[in-house]
Amino acid sequence: MIATDMFFDFDGKAYDPALDKERLSKQAGRIYECMLSGQWRTLQEISMITGAPESSVSAQLRNLRKQRFGGKIINKRRRGEPKYGLWEYQLITGE
Repeated sequence: MIATDMFFDFDGKAYDPALDKERLSKQAGRIYECMLSGQWRTLQEISMITGAPESSVSAQLRNLRKQRFGGKIINKRRRGEPKYGLWEYQLITGE
C-alpha cells in the first residue's frame, strides 16, 4: 500500500469525515512520500511538489509527528540567514 492509499485518524471541531477524511489522508500521504527521500525541504518546496497549500503542509508535518500518525521524526532547522525566519524540514526514515 502506498501512503496516498492510507487513511489517517484526523479529528478537530471543523473535521467532517465524510467531507475531509479521504482528501486529508491523500494529502498527508503525498507529503509523507515527498519527504521519504530524507532531503531537507521548505514548506514552499513541499507545497510545490505535492500541490498542498503551505499551511496544510505545516499541519500535516505536525500530524506525522503524532503517535496516531506513526510518530515520525521530522527534523527542523533554519535555512539561510536566520533573520529571515526560513525553516526546512527532514523526515528521518530509520532506513
